[in-house]
Amino acid sequence: MEIFRSGFITIVGRPNSGKSTLINQILKQKVAIISDKPQTTRNRIQAVYTTDHAQLIFIDTPGIHKPKSRLGEYMNEVAYQAVRHVDVVLFMLSANEPLGKGDRYILKQLEGTKAPVFLILNKIDLIPKLEILPLIDRYKEEFPFAEIVPISALTGDGVDELLETIIRYLPEGPKYYPDHVVTDHPESFIISELIREKVLLLTREEIPHSVAVGIDQLSKREDSEIVDIQATIIVERQSQKRILIGKGGRMMKQIGTLARQEIEQLLGSKVYLELWVKVIKDWRNKQQVLAEYGYRPTE
Repeated sequence: MEIFRSGFITIVGRPNSGKSTLINQILKQKVAIISDKPQTTRNRIQAVYTTDHAQLIFIDTPGIHKPKSRLGEYMNEVAYQAVRHVDVVLFMLSANEPLGKGDRYILKQLEGTKAPVFLILNKIDLIPKLEILPLIDRYKEEFPFAEIVPISALTGDGVDELLETIIRYLPEGPKYYPDHVVTDHPESFIISELIREKVLLLTREEIPHSVAVGIDQLSKREDSEIVDIQATIIVERQSQKRILIGKGGRMMKQIGTLARQEIEQLLGSKVYLELWVKVIKDWRNKQQVLAEYGYRPTE
């Protein structure tokens, strides 16, 4: 009888290195939001990948960065906590970018890590294939990586090989989650993240970093399959609220339409989505508000 292996795998890296894209590629569905804005992931996303012989529990962390608010400090703490007590650490780099100060800072934090550290060279679809092997040789001198695996999280190239390699490092263990579970987050969290993703997609400059989303109501109508959702988008200034609403409510309508389409795919039901915008001045530095919207480090 083949051994069943299971374990916890943390993905760390600078903002925008492709951590959330990898999670979604592995699961073949969206549980982590994707944006070209840095620091998109704010909470630790736990994603579960199960096969007949193994269960891999991935922890996608916020990108480690120099914090400018309590929210930023929270995000860094979440990332550091996720490195402790895991079986494998995946350090993700963009193959098309040089190793920077932020990358070296993260590697410094990983020096005392007991778990094997893999280097994941992401975005190999953006460089010539002849450059991959020299790049691997170069990174071998930077850190004692247990494995160096080139992938494209976007296209899926190399992802199956990565999964097979991870499984070899996992201990014999139980099935922590039933086969059908792909994330430990409730639907309300994923819905709030899908709404926030559309805000990130459609806005610029300071607004993406100033936005949080809370779900006020999530219920299915008794007489139909329609799901009613009421959500509040919070910002820090009245000027941001005006931008989010847009002329004649156009921006808010666009955000709602795009979010509703993905939420309906997630739930498999028709959705009636109501969005509100609320101003809470300097909310990213208010501990009570951070806790209310789920930004609370856990040990």
